[in-house]
Amino acid sequence: MDPFAFVPHRLADFLRPHLDDIAVEVAREVQFHVPEYARPTDDAYVRTIRAGVNQALTLFVDRIAGVGRSGERVVHTYQEIGRGEVGEGRGLEVLQAALRLGGRAAWRRMMKAADELELDSGEVAALADAAFTHMHEIMQAATEGHTEARLRSIGELQRRRKRLLDLLFADPPPSAEAVEELARAARWPMPQRVAVIAVGGTEQESDELLLPAGVLADMTARPARLVIPDPDTTGPSHGRALAPALQGRPAAVGPTVPLAQIADSLRWAARALSLMRRGVLPGEGVIRCADHLSTLLLYADEPLVRALSYRVLAPLAGIPAPQRDRLAETLLAWLQSESSVGGTAQRLHIHPQTVRYRMRQLEKLFGETLQDSEARFELEVALRADAASGPPREHARPAQGVTEIRAKGATG
Repeated sequence: MDPFAFVPHRLADFLRPHLDDIAVEVAREVQFHVPEYARPTDDAYVRTIRAGVNQALTLFVDRIAGVGRSGERVVHTYQEIGRGEVGEGRGLEVLQAALRLGGRAAWRRMMKAADELELDSGEVAALADAAFTHMHEIMQAATEGHTEARLRSIGELQRRRKRLLDLLFADPPPSAEAVEELARAARWPMPQRVAVIAVGGTEQESDELLLPAGVLADMTARPARLVIPDPDTTGPSHGRALAPALQGRPAAVGPTVPLAQIADSLRWAARALSLMRRGVLPGEGVIRCADHLSTLLLYADEPLVRALSYRVLAPLAGIPAPQRDRLAETLLAWLQSESSVGGTAQRLHIHPQTVRYRMRQLEKLFGETLQDSEARFELEVALRADAASGPPREHARPAQGVTEIRAKGATG
């Protein structure tokens, strides 16, 4: 049933000469109550708003008069208005608030006209039904236009940000001017410093929708990567905001570096993520490279560390595996305890006499090497690498035995 068919045509004839005045009144109401529309009356956009209101009123009057029964013209007009609001940078809630205010202002003028024409209650009810139908169509059309334009804008913005990410990690590094130009196009404020998060697990582009504003992301890369601007100033808030996108997935936060060194942060984050997969670093949750620098340093050149271990740990090569493991962990604990028997015993949760017995064996194997500062450093490096990469070994108190030593060796 068409609600406009029951509104008297004489109302259309009465309202038509006053449409410009009503449009001005409606526009003034919106500008007064919605700050985003508060502009000088001669502003080009204000004239556009007034023209849009006038067109909506004209369409309404035409439908009452039977000239334009279909609401298609309303839909087209306000879809374009909704798209235009995205271009002006206004959100959907602002547009909807303006439409509601404008609708109320127009309805007051309709009721005044109804009083002057002495419409009966049935005619007023039909007028209300028609007005609400027209307003609903306007609101729906404007929302559709705004949503369509916003999605198109977001898609273009994401494409620009993907290009920006590719440029930031390009080899050779791009010029600062090129980065600044694309950052402006991508609406990404240039930070002073950044940190890159390498993310493991199944890469899903939809996870980017869960990220806070300002974070550049490529969740389809291998590994997936996030660029966090100025992480030292955002504090824990960014961590909480990132949680939905990272939930259940291993991730490594690279060091905070100047923007020009962003590739270094990614390199270390990706390296840490690889060590997480291998079990060298904790394999779940989010880790910070800054907390595992010694391990990352040890694994920066694994063949070189293996060569070092082969040379400096040669005295242990002929010892059977179980005894070798006990001697190695004792020697590492002794070096970390600054040659203290008591400190070593406490680290390993064994009797000091056991430490002395093992150290006598080690002194026979290594001789004066244990007293040379450079040799001690090389031994500790080799033993830490060996402890971090070796298979778990049982101990009398496994919860705080070799596992603790390995963890301490990994974290430095």
